[in-house]
Amino acid sequence: MAHSSTSSTPVVYITRKETFSASHRLLNRGLSLKENELLFGKCTNANGHGHNYKVKVTLRGKQDPTTSMVMHLGKLTEHLKSVIDPLDHKNLDLDIPYFKSVMSTTENVSVYVWNEMKKLLPTGLLYEVKVSSTEKNSFVYRGEMQDKQ
Repeated sequence: MAHSSTSSTPVVYITRKETFSASHRLLNRGLSLKENELLFGKCTNANGHGHNYKVKVTLRGKQDPTTSMVMHLGKLTEHLKSVIDPLDHKNLDLDIPYFKSVMSTTENVSVYVWNEMKKLLPTGLLYEVKVSSTEKNSFVYRGEMQDKQ
């Protein structure tokens, strides 16, 4: 059914995927080396390890009446690359200020990308950030917060 010219407009989700490579080490500085080894195994190796991360950013919004787009994909790509390019071929823990105080889990990488993208996009447009660290593991953040128990 064609969309009518009434007062409503379709809400569309658009997603852009980019990649970056980076190293990190899972380490809780509040725990002993032995406790970290028990929790994180080989992922707490003193020299770190690396991933080829895939980042998908999804926007949710109404189509612009002039362009029929939620956002021009070129603009979305530009924003996403401006967030992830500084992470590429870096050690997240040593080179990225955010991860000096936040453990560099992929969960936290997704929160980081969300927070940085939110600064660049119109309010309410960012819907989801999905980060994959391996072919089998992916992590989604939608800006939700929950009180600590």
